[in-house]
Amino acid sequence: MALINQTQEEYYLGPDGSWDSNDENYGGYQFVSISDIINNFMVIYVGEEKIIPKVKRTDVAFHAQRAIQEFSFDTLPQEKSIEIECPPGLYMVLPQDYVNYTKLSWVDTSGVERIIYRTDLTSNPLPYAQDNNYQYIFDEDGEVAYPQPSETLRRWQDNSPYPLSGNANGWNAWENNPDLLNLYAYGGRYGLNPEQSQANGVFYIDQIKGMIRFSSDMRGRIVTLKYISDGLGSEEDMTVHKFAIDAIYKYITHAVLSVRANTQEYAIQRFKKEMVAARRNAKIRLSELKSDLMAQVMRNQSKWIKS
Repeated sequence: MALINQTQEEYYLGPDGSWDSNDENYGGYQFVSISDIINNFMVIYVGEEKIIPKVKRTDVAFHAQRAIQEFSFDTLPQEKSIEIECPPGLYMVLPQDYVNYTKLSWVDTSGVERIIYRTDLTSNPLPYAQDNNYQYIFDEDGEVAYPQPSETLRRWQDNSPYPLSGNANGWNAWENNPDLLNLYAYGGRYGLNPEQSQANGVFYIDQIKGMIRFSSDMRGRIVTLKYISDGLGSEEDMTVHKFAIDAIYKYITHAVLSVRANTQEYAIQRFKKEMVAARRNAKIRLSELKSDLMAQVMRNQSKWIKS
């Protein structure tokens, strides 16, 4: 039976019959839902005289979700992106299904994304309230009071990024203060510090508040966050690319056998090797290494570099 069950008109126009109305499923043929994976696994791998004689469907569903979760981090293309205008508070709330970021950038007037780099030179620590004698102040519950925001965050947002990202106003402040120049020039290094030699702004992730904090030169800019999820955030996310289906099957098989009592160790090791090989093949297939793109890059080999 063929896998395409709709006409070309239904595919291009969608259920409402209107072109590009956000209800279409363009490119959906390359993915398989998790329910189809579970059904196919129960038919192919489970039964009498098969690799797995008997297993509960709930167990297969659990291992299938774990497979999607593990593969989403480094194998399956689960990258998402959002775009916002940086508010006056210089922050971005982490998305609901955020796991880790892959790229953070701001968009210039030409639509080019300019990378924003992460810094470890500051943070947003939990501030403790103190009285005039520098003793901690407690609330009515006997817990230490926390003023908001922390002094570290306030100073950084008010004065950054003059030693961080090379903002013009910040460097002028240094140029007008010879004491600062003499202080930091004495015993310092010559030349650029590669970690700080860029002018696109910087950010750090405030794990306590669940936010991304930006330097002051990012105020009002259009910021784009590209991040990865675990593939389990919603029903639409729980899909697998067809290049990785075999690796998912091998993962589930190994997971089921490894927790099963009285399973021969050679069988567990066999399917572990098959799982590793299938996952490696999936990574190669999904890497999108195109020969024409490689040839385009390798043309630089013939250039002469003049000194």
